[in-house]
Amino acid sequence: MNKHGDYVDMNKDDIERKKLFAGICLALFPTAFSFILVSNILGQLKNEFILTNADVGYIGGAALWGMSISLLVIGPLLEKIGLKKAAIGAFIGHISGVTLFLIGYFFQGDPSAFWILFLGAIGMGVGNGMIEVAGNPLTAALYPDNKTTKMNHFHSFYPAGLVVGGLLGWVMTQIGDLGAIDVGHWTTQIAIVYIPILIYGWLLFPRKFPKTETAEAGIPTSEIFKYTFTTLPVLGIIFLTILTLAMEMGPMRWIPDVLQSAGLHGILVLVWISGLMFLLRLYAEPFVEKLTPPGMLLVASFLTGFGLLMFAFIETGIVLLMLAGAMYAAGIAFFVPTMLGLMSEQFPKAGSLGIVLLLGMGFIGGGVANAVIGEIADSYLPDALDEQATVQVLEQVEQEFPEYVELAEEAAGNTEALAALGYREAEVRNVLERSEEALAYYQENGEFAGNLTGNALRALIDSGLEQEQELINEASTVLSPADNYGGRMAFLWVSPLAFFTGIVFIIWFIRDKRRGGYKIQTLE
Repeated sequence: MNKHGDYVDMNKDDIERKKLFAGICLALFPTAFSFILVSNILGQLKNEFILTNADVGYIGGAALWGMSISLLVIGPLLEKIGLKKAAIGAFIGHISGVTLFLIGYFFQGDPSAFWILFLGAIGMGVGNGMIEVAGNPLTAALYPDNKTTKMNHFHSFYPAGLVVGGLLGWVMTQIGDLGAIDVGHWTTQIAIVYIPILIYGWLLFPRKFPKTETAEAGIPTSEIFKYTFTTLPVLGIIFLTILTLAMEMGPMRWIPDVLQSAGLHGILVLVWISGLMFLLRLYAEPFVEKLTPPGMLLVASFLTGFGLLMFAFIETGIVLLMLAGAMYAAGIAFFVPTMLGLMSEQFPKAGSLGIVLLLGMGFIGGGVANAVIGEIADSYLPDALDEQATVQVLEQVEQEFPEYVELAEEAAGNTEALAALGYREAEVRNVLERSEEALAYYQENGEFAGNLTGNALRALIDSGLEQEQELINEASTVLSPADNYGGRMAFLWVSPLAFFTGIVFIIWFIRDKRRGGYKIQTLE
């Protein structure tokens, strides 16, 4: 249809296509901002609202919950909803989430404040997920002959947003007060997210959206579902995406810490890894043309594997560790967007359903992998703990924290008294109970249990108790090298996954060569 109809004719209206693509790319900035800025302000939220570590953990993780809801509950309905309505849904989620989060400021001291912040974070997550729901099929519809390259371009804006948002948050925190405005305050940082939301809304909503490829081809939704869930190669790509996201989301829990322990500032770690991912995705076209998507994925797999092995065996040396970080970033940079391109180019009949399932199941698998890698890392923790120093820290907690628990119990229900204390009863009790459990295991068995000891020390460090800063510093000194070692040993367990996926893509690449080369499949 022409520009006066409901959908854009991509062959006749390239200006509309460019504006739509620019808008959907910029819509990834609120996603990146919400992740990086919310994690940046959790300490402030904890202090101002007197939240427990569990509370701020729920708020920090709520965006992923909202994203999963969008991808796995709303995403499969995209063929019925349409791309424009999905983009509008993302805008509503982002605006309402940010607004609700900021409203929480007015409920300090009220028990409902946690739920307001939590639901605000969920709203932002729903917006984030809806951008993925709309953005990937929209990219495929806008550029049917160049999907993999454009998927990489689209997804380059997420690491770009992490760099911009991370630097903004860091600069704002460093500035602090600017006249009458506390620039570093959490409300100011979160309010910044409105800017990219309004920009992408302005770019997208006056435009006419195309149909999804399957809708344009007239394929019934029931047929899309049947094809997606009964075609083994489609399910195989989804499984491979679970593995690739496991290699991305799991190790990223430790890699920044490894680089920081080598002397690289935290913000430079972010710029180094995310900046490299942005550049590689932005300039992905030569790789797509020369290697094809299966070739890119096999190279990405081996780069990721060798990067993880370097991290596992290199403990110090900032140059070598930055090289390992570059190799790892180069590997994971191409995983998600190229897997999306491969799904869309080789199995277009799976449509938007295949895309959202690939992402949704990938994120779930990545989250599970994060937990599994954490268990592996904790199992190696005792090997690197200073036994005497660890016991001293745990015993000191056992001696001193009952008093903090008692004071918090007396202040329960009294907002002013809790604010004066700076902590809640559940938080200090958690530190005490975990330390008692870890110490009891040590006294009974003559050795540390990695998960119990690690959780006890982390609970103490995360408590941020002003009265025990010296003890917290001692716990950090004990835990940091052990955590580093455990994380690096976990990389040894993860790296075979990279080589396994590499072998799969070698087979795929050779098969394509024998069949005359990689060919993009189209819907009849």
